[in-house]
Amino acid sequence: MSFLAPLALIAAAIVGPMIVAMYLLKLRREERVVSSTFLWQRMVRDIEANAPWQKLRRNLLLLLQLLLMLLLVLALARPFIPVTGISGANLIIIFDRSTSMLATDEPPSRLEAARRQAMALIDQLPDNGRATIIAIGGQMEAPIASSSDRRELRRVIEQIQPSYSNQSDLSQALTLASALAAREPDSEVAIISDGNVKVPDGLRVPARVRYFPIGRSADNVAINAIALQPGAFEQTLFVQATNYGDRPVTRRMSIYLDGKLDFAIDLTIEPGREQSLTQPIPATVSIIEARLDERDALPVDDRAYAVSPQRETVRVRLVSDGNRFLQTGLSLLPGLEVVQVPTTTTTFPESAAEIPLTIFDGTVPATLPPGNLLFIGPLQSTELFSITGEFDFPLVRPTALEDPILRNVRFTDVNILRAPRIVSGSWARVIVDSDGGPLLLAGEREGRRIVVLAFDLHASDLPLNIAFPILLSNMIEYLLPVSSLQLTTGQPIVAPVDSSIEEVRIIRPDGQVVSSRDGLVQIRANQTFYTNTDLPGIYTLEERRGNTVIASRRFAVNLFAPNESRIAPQRDLTIPQLSGAQSTIARERDGRQEIWRWLALAALIMLLIEWLFYQRNALSILRQRWRRRTAESS
Repeated sequence: MSFLAPLALIAAAIVGPMIVAMYLLKLRREERVVSSTFLWQRMVRDIEANAPWQKLRRNLLLLLQLLLMLLLVLALARPFIPVTGISGANLIIIFDRSTSMLATDEPPSRLEAARRQAMALIDQLPDNGRATIIAIGGQMEAPIASSSDRRELRRVIEQIQPSYSNQSDLSQALTLASALAAREPDSEVAIISDGNVKVPDGLRVPARVRYFPIGRSADNVAINAIALQPGAFEQTLFVQATNYGDRPVTRRMSIYLDGKLDFAIDLTIEPGREQSLTQPIPATVSIIEARLDERDALPVDDRAYAVSPQRETVRVRLVSDGNRFLQTGLSLLPGLEVVQVPTTTTTFPESAAEIPLTIFDGTVPATLPPGNLLFIGPLQSTELFSITGEFDFPLVRPTALEDPILRNVRFTDVNILRAPRIVSGSWARVIVDSDGGPLLLAGEREGRRIVVLAFDLHASDLPLNIAFPILLSNMIEYLLPVSSLQLTTGQPIVAPVDSSIEEVRIIRPDGQVVSSRDGLVQIRANQTFYTNTDLPGIYTLEERRGNTVIASRRFAVNLFAPNESRIAPQRDLTIPQLSGAQSTIARERDGRQEIWRWLALAALIMLLIEWLFYQRNALSILRQRWRRRTAESS
């Protein structure tokens, strides 16, 4: 134990002797001569007690007063116990509330464990300390800043709710924390998280950063993909589950059709691998739910939903001399009418409104048609990119795993024989790179979207991989942005609406109803926008005219966040600090827990005991009088 104000202990050397002296020094009485002292023992004792100096006797009152003095002096010295925590006077807490914090390996959940840790840090603040709370996970929030009101700080921590986000990003939070720390001396940043966060590059925090890891287990299985493809007489359901843990597991997957259990299957999944299920279902089914039974550490990703597609038919031009892989993949996508033309075609008279997407398979025309473009295995340069050569057996290196085009796609399992060396303009972002050049590009130029898959499908095993139909669907979805019925949490619901509609309602999965009349659902330019899709499940959109429902459609919102389903806690974070430190591990003696309040309370109790002892005779008389009155009244 150490002291913040050790000089206060000098008071014990000053006040202690004064208390003892009060019991040693007594008033000298006038001496009288008597004939005998045999019957005067009390008088003799009284004379001895009032001598100016005498030997101390056992006195409970003296001991109580000395103990009271000692407790008060120790409280003034402000003793503290070294603990894992903080020691700065200006504390900035970054609180992770993302989906992975709902894991139950820390009872009752990681989020509650994080609350307890935050409360402990607030209790460690010195008397003049201040704290700021920054919540990350989804949209960053700072509900309270530079406050010394501990009750309000605890209330804010208690009210932090989880966010079903794809990942916690520390960039904005650390930027804000750096700005606050630069203005306040003796600042300290505390990150309370399981470590599944995105750490910014090139930022040096002008304060000490401490990381308090939450979580113990890495075991988790999640449903990370679900799709429903319509057919002429039936629909095809595709569901995929991934084991993010470090040991094999067997889980039962149950499939519910329109709310009723249809069948179940046991899946054995190796660590870091996935298992998929493809099953035909009746064409009349409109809502499908997949569940993983036997709850694991993160139950929120054990369910996924899909709704039957309700998309209007869109014409797509395919410029190809024949590609069975591509033709089959496009035929499985709902709402597409594929118009195939030979590679010798040089003119494209249709407008972008008539054919909004053109796919070039192994060919590039002299004049590009209007609308969005998808190039597969281009052989020559265009105004959009240049072909400078060719390279063999490229080493695949995905660079944008969070890009929507790579959603649920495992590109590292793809083997490629050869690919052209492409140099793109500033319009393109590289999604999949390699040691010889980019393999997948996407971007926008002059108001139209463009995707380039550099290699020929026949020169790779991609068409034989389960990733191919998912990748093709993602590319088409990017190139034909329409009102999607399959969304991830946080994505807005966007749907066209007739101008005669008076009200649009959204029925959320929890049963809550929001309306355009209360401003929670927006209607602009004959389109409906609803952004609060934070909860996984089925959302129902109703178009109303008066009390009549004119049209209704459903949207499936799923978590599908690999970064959050991968719940293995990180033991340390690498965050550069101006002091030169990189590690954020909170060591055992980083913080201090002051105990002067408990000593002050003990001193107050001791003062009460001392007063009761001093007044024991008066209290005894009062007690006797009370008993006498009670007896007389009875």
